[in-house]
Amino acid sequence: MRSLPAADPGTPDARSPFRYLRWVARKQAGSLLVGITYAIVWWLAMALVPVTMGKGIDAIKAEDMSALITWGAALFGLGIVQAVTGTLRHRMAVYNWLNAAYRTVQVTVRQSTRLGATLPKRMSTGEVVSIGNSDIAHIGNAMDILLRGIGAIVAIVVVTVIMIRTSLPLGLTVLIGVPLMTVAVAPLLRPLHRRQHAYRDLQGDLSTRAADIVAGLRVLRGIGGEQVFADRYTAESQKVRHAGVRVASAESTLEGAQILLPGLLIAGVTWLAATFAIRDQITIGQLVSFYGYAAFLIAPLRTLTEAADKMTKGHVAARRVIRILELEPEVQGGSGESGGGLLRDVASGVAVRPGVFTAVVAAVPEEGIAIADRLGRYSDGDVDFGDVPLDTLPIAEVRRRILVADNDAKLFAGVLRDELDVTGEASAQDIADALYIACAEDIVDALPDGLDGHVAEAGREFSGGQQQRLRLARALTADPEVLILIEPTSAVDAHSEARIADRLVKARAGRTTLVCTTSPLVLDRTDYVIYVRDGVVQAQGTHRELLATEPAYTAVVTRGADA
Repeated sequence: MRSLPAADPGTPDARSPFRYLRWVARKQAGSLLVGITYAIVWWLAMALVPVTMGKGIDAIKAEDMSALITWGAALFGLGIVQAVTGTLRHRMAVYNWLNAAYRTVQVTVRQSTRLGATLPKRMSTGEVVSIGNSDIAHIGNAMDILLRGIGAIVAIVVVTVIMIRTSLPLGLTVLIGVPLMTVAVAPLLRPLHRRQHAYRDLQGDLSTRAADIVAGLRVLRGIGGEQVFADRYTAESQKVRHAGVRVASAESTLEGAQILLPGLLIAGVTWLAATFAIRDQITIGQLVSFYGYAAFLIAPLRTLTEAADKMTKGHVAARRVIRILELEPEVQGGSGESGGGLLRDVASGVAVRPGVFTAVVAAVPEEGIAIADRLGRYSDGDVDFGDVPLDTLPIAEVRRRILVADNDAKLFAGVLRDELDVTGEASAQDIADALYIACAEDIVDALPDGLDGHVAEAGREFSGGQQQRLRLARALTADPEVLILIEPTSAVDAHSEARIADRLVKARAGRTTLVCTTSPLVLDRTDYVIYVRDGVVQAQGTHRELLATEPAYTAVVTRGADA
């Protein structure tokens, strides 16, 4: 059996939920066929038990010891076959469940990485979380039930054939009764499908609400809004609870139908078989067999209704998955080439010269961020990189050569060393140098295991200033050709800010660097400053030159100090 997950999950068919499920099944067709074979043999071994018992009872009545031993041995053999194939079937079922779940995780994570900043704009956090929490399980269940479902169909067909050959009326009763029960259950699936879909949407909204509250809890407490948002969360959670009750109501009705309808069939078949036995139209052994068949049929019939339920849930889950897979990044790359050089944003007039440590000061901070996003190709814009438009370069090349580091970047859970060296190519000295430049050595020294220490989700064990310094160290470790930093020192004290600015300028000497900031401590150490107002360049020069000639610039960079 191959290891999981697969090295390459493949390219999913996202044209519809059904096509996606079919693609998943095709990608693991070999293991599915093996599992289906085990399931068929397992079901058939159980299906043949009633006829074997009936033959044994008839042998007892006929006082045929040889036949009794033969059928007893056959019954023992069927038990062994059930035990072996049942174990193997379950093993393959778990493997197929994991295969489908892992494959879905792989393709959605790969797509999320491809979408980048587009994903949070198009889908809520809760929707993405629900895929990882529940939808992958439902898609795995859809693959798992294929094994028992197909085996159940084969078992029903075999039992029906045996019953028809033994007694045509009894066989026809089963042959007609099984489809009737399937038709009777079908109307229950549509409301279940609808309620499950509504429940999933509400769950996603509630997860989004919870994520927003946790992320902004400190701010909510500061403005006295904690209780207001707690009340809103309570109200939304009640909606989810009511939706869950509606789903449970539909499921309980379906479960009841799974017991009632097969029970009615069993009662009818048993009554009819007993009548035939009294009339000597069938033997006592055949009566026992028919009762066994009727009792046995409960299991495959319930499996079929379970299959309908799980395939419905899998269809709902697949619809949510393809919602991600259908999204396209807001920005697309080309296939051109560039040797680098001047990086220029045409709309604003900001030009970052190669090898120069440049700063952009924006009267409105959002304008500086917008320029950085265009220069880093995170939003569309007319940008030149050297002698070619930036949008003609492949996105992968742009990301490799131009790094935009802002304060919205997250620290992920894991080993700190891996968190800082995201490419896995940096040496120990490279990481040490980056930590030194960012004044973050004390953070590492305070951890019991140093760089081998574990970072919690979103780096919540670190303060805001510590997180900012670690993010800066991560960006410096990557050592990109062009580094664009957005307010890299806004959360640190003035002493640390001055040291970081000095070290950063020296470390990036001769490298293309752009800092979007209004900090005088940083600006005073840069080679060149560009002042932007109303989205366009208003003045350029050194920090001291602009202080002497541009009152508007002076007002922007000193208002923080004056406050």
